[in-house]
Amino acid sequence: MSARWSRFARILVAIFAAAGIVVPAAGWWLTTGGADPPSFEAVRSGFTPSEALLLDRNGVPIDSIRIDSRGRRLSWVCLDAISPAMVRAILASEDRRFMRHHGVDWRALASAAAGNLLRGGRRGASTISMQLAGMLDGGRGRGVSGRRKLPGKVAQLRRAVALERRWSKGQILEAYLNLVTFRGELQGIDAAARGLFHKAPGGLTGPESIVLSVLVRSPNALPPRVGRRAAVLARAMGGTVSEAEATRLAVETLSVPYAIDQGPSLAPLVARQLLTLGGQRVACTLDAALQRFASESLARQLASLGGQNVTDGAVLIADNRTGEILAYVANGGTLSSAICVDGVAARRQAGSTLKPFLYGLAIERRILTAASLLDDSPLDVQTASGTYRPQNYDRTFRGAVSVRTALASSLNVPAVRTIRIAGEDDFARRLRALGFSAIDDRGDYGASLALGSADVTLLELVNAFRTLANVGMGGPLSLLPGAKPGERSRKMSRESAFIVSDILADRGARAEAFGLDNPLGTPFRASAKTGTSKDMRDNWCIGFTSRYTAGVWVGNFNGAPMWNVSGVSGAAPVWREVMTYLHEGSPPANVKAPPGVLTARVDFPEEVEPGREEWFVAGTEPSAEAAPARAKLPSRIAYPAEGTVVALDPDIPDARQRIFFQARDPSPGDAWRLDGLPAGRADAPSPWAPEAGIHTLELVTAEGRPAHAVRFSVRGRPRATAPPDRFPEKETSHETSGHGGHL
Repeated sequence: MSARWSRFARILVAIFAAAGIVVPAAGWWLTTGGADPPSFEAVRSGFTPSEALLLDRNGVPIDSIRIDSRGRRLSWVCLDAISPAMVRAILASEDRRFMRHHGVDWRALASAAAGNLLRGGRRGASTISMQLAGMLDGGRGRGVSGRRKLPGKVAQLRRAVALERRWSKGQILEAYLNLVTFRGELQGIDAAARGLFHKAPGGLTGPESIVLSVLVRSPNALPPRVGRRAAVLARAMGGTVSEAEATRLAVETLSVPYAIDQGPSLAPLVARQLLTLGGQRVACTLDAALQRFASESLARQLASLGGQNVTDGAVLIADNRTGEILAYVANGGTLSSAICVDGVAARRQAGSTLKPFLYGLAIERRILTAASLLDDSPLDVQTASGTYRPQNYDRTFRGAVSVRTALASSLNVPAVRTIRIAGEDDFARRLRALGFSAIDDRGDYGASLALGSADVTLLELVNAFRTLANVGMGGPLSLLPGAKPGERSRKMSRESAFIVSDILADRGARAEAFGLDNPLGTPFRASAKTGTSKDMRDNWCIGFTSRYTAGVWVGNFNGAPMWNVSGVSGAAPVWREVMTYLHEGSPPANVKAPPGVLTARVDFPEEVEPGREEWFVAGTEPSAEAAPARAKLPSRIAYPAEGTVVALDPDIPDARQRIFFQARDPSPGDAWRLDGLPAGRADAPSPWAPEAGIHTLELVTAEGRPAHAVRFSVRGRPRATAPPDRFPEKETSHETSGHGGHL
């Protein structure tokens, strides 16, 4: 339809409306035909806030995030919860005869048409019902392509009349106030009231209501223009609100960015994990009070360590029985160097936190007992890349120590000796079974795995220690209550889990390294283990009672080392605080020894340690007169190590270049076999004239069974002829590489 005919049609509408001729016929025509609008209940139930809300296990809000970036919508508000002043202002601004018409205000329509014809303006006459009909119709009939053309306007009239036939006036007004855009992206009365005036819709005053009502027609107008329109509306409402007050409020309110109080933000990274749809209200397993306490405890500790180059931390607490996560503090919040980094899921070096599982493996396989003596003395471990010399944290050695003392005091050298007994690959497989997913059970970690060279997460550590608390039974952790529990399975034996847990709770055994007064000492019996990674980059403290397992990490997300901070001084104070809070007024029950575990008296030789009653796996306890012997290590090749490369020195005569094979703890009758040929006894020096090439060295038992084998290579010029004796018994030799160490 051309602009000329469109203008002519408006003239006719104005003339006939004024004469009272066309209204009855138009009313009949508008009420016949056309699609029915959706029900009020369908519109209200289909309203989707842009926010999603996270609730704790008791229904307490703990966090929220915005999902929909296209508009800011909060909750749907019932009409009786909206300020009466707001209802009066919106009716005065948008539809003064709302309660008297049936969807179309013919007087306003005729007046607007006449005014537009005579004055050439663009005054509208859309009622609240017409505007709502347009919103429900997805915006069709609005804008240049709809509202300004007669067919679109007529369609909007028919939808408004149909809406009035199905909905009550109260329902129309309620839906309108919840769906209309007030300012920028603020959609609905709840978002507008809270975003601009920081209050619920029921608390809006007269001036505030006038400002919001004016914004409906000009949501993006500049503050001075909104102020002038607010003054006009205030005057039109009969002076109940002063023009000056309305103008001042509009300018002051709209001159600054809006802000909506999000409520508590106790677990933002958990919210991002669980909330995916606008309008969601998801209940998780977290406890709001415990989450707040753990966050505050971590913040206090980070503040106290600020002068020691510590900026980040994380806390995780789980229920042992259900596996539900009760607190998930992903970082230090405002004190953190990166508040979007999840310290619970980040991979860091484990430090000494893996030692309990190493000793548990050795006890389970009856290689060691809690009373076995290990040698805490200097040790050289030959590796493919050189000699590895583990040291204890305090740089001292204690000689013979029991497994109980070695684990409780976190001594490093005994742990390295233990992994060489239990087997590095077997230990890696055990850690993999416990849930440490980044540990490749087919990888070659070497002896350093005993000291925590692998990367782990706080989530994995807490769940592994929870396995100890559950006497060897393990299963997944969960953030959703009532979630179908994952399959629980036995990860380690009951006997070994109980004995290791008992060692970790032994204050006396722990005192050797930490003293009797240290942050691991709780008012009740609790098992705990600390850990510090290389160069003090990570501090850990993981521990449990019969009811809860808690873990704390402190460090720096950028990997920078801390300054003189250990697991006891860094993470342990937070661990103690949260564990004390958890058991306030309700101390944990002691765990009973499972079948297959018994006590026996142990008296150590040479006054190594005081005699005591010790726990043993049945069948491993000593006889009454026997003292615990030092652990017998399996026979292994100490030198050369797997992958060793030996370079011949061209300046030394071939006759004077020799390599000495070395065995660790050889048994009587053990012998060498090189490239399939006998190569001498293993319990005596075995010099070998090196030959260029790749070689296989085997350590074989007296029965001829291979006990250990390595491959190594020799670089240099090949010999023209082999020497008459590859293994001379007596000859001054010159070694081309270092010796291996002994346990």
